[in-house]
Amino acid sequence: MTIYSGDVAPVFSLPDAQGNVVSLADFRGRRVVLYFYPRDNTPGCTKEACGFRDIHSDYESRNIAVPRRQHRRGRVSRQVCS
Repeated sequence: MTIYSGDVAPVFSLPDAQGNVVSLADFRGRRVVLYFYPRDNTPGCTKEACGFRDIHSDYESRNIAVPRRQHRRGRVSRQVCS
């Protein structure tokens, strides 16, 4: 399935970095930015994660949620960008 910018996303649920199940429905009424990356601690994923972290308050002030999930052999990343 291909999803383009502005499309309505399909309903889904995934575990967050703490292992709690988060559903897209949890963000109903808000815009959501989803980003996925293949591996922790690579220059690309770290730069992207830090970029979202650095402007997190800008997203929040616009009521935009930025949840994060990194798939790693069925586990969810707990990497924190410092």
